[in-house]
Amino acid sequence: MLKQRVITALLLMAVLLPALFASVPWPFMALTLVMIAAAGWEWSRLNHAPGAAALAYGAVVAAGAVAVWQAGWVGHTPARLWWGAMLLWVLGGAWVLRQGVAAWPLLPRAARLLAGLLLLWLAWLAIAEGRLRGLNFLLSTFCLVWAADIAAYFGGRAFGRRKLAPAISPGKSWAGVYSGWVGVLLLAAAWIAFDHRGLADGPSLYSLLLQRAGLPGLVLGCLFLAALSVVGDLFESLIKRSVGAKDSSALLPGHGGVLDRIDALLPVCPLALALVSA
Repeated sequence: MLKQRVITALLLMAVLLPALFASVPWPFMALTLVMIAAAGWEWSRLNHAPGAAALAYGAVVAAGAVAVWQAGWVGHTPARLWWGAMLLWVLGGAWVLRQGVAAWPLLPRAARLLAGLLLLWLAWLAIAEGRLRGLNFLLSTFCLVWAADIAAYFGGRAFGRRKLAPAISPGKSWAGVYSGWVGVLLLAAAWIAFDHRGLADGPSLYSLLLQRAGLPGLVLGCLFLAALSVVGDLFESLIKRSVGAKDSSALLPGHGGVLDRIDALLPVCPLALALVSA
């Protein structure tokens, strides 16, 4: 399993890094378009629409992203869309998690598929917009999620006694959440110090939060985004548990599916843009 995970990770990096660091943004945007379409295929299968329906759903997700790309939305997305995404994730995410695993399959399938379409489309648009803002902004947003996850893993293993949502994800604990917050704040401090050296292609998420809202805004923004990364993770876990699935698919050997890798990014990328938009 470890060998498989390493091989898959190396292959992904061999494709992702050249696209990410290309002198123009379109290779990365095209690659993430393929990934979000694959995530759509997984979402459809997890919500009782497998086979040809899942392939069609993935194609619809991709077509929607291409449509807004061609319409010129990328780089010019109105701020109210990001604030709408925040409202959707905060209220909708809280409601879904509060209802629990058993309630998700009882929702109309059309509503579940429509929700997935909207969330995946918003995530891709936010990732594409983040890339246009610069690698520093995009990577600082991605690394917030990764730092929260890594710190939560080690903090949870060391101190996790009180479970966060045992019916959804038994491995998560409140100690993990608090550890993730600490990890994100340490990352933000280190990243801002790097920004001050003037080596990046633009401001990071953390520098923008500091400029717009001062130190209290930076701290609260980081804690909020780290908390929503947990919501994204729990949301996907709830959907998988509702159908008895361990992974969203086997597209990434040793790692599960695309949704398993981007679940926490789904809320964080649009919400990060909301916090730094007028």
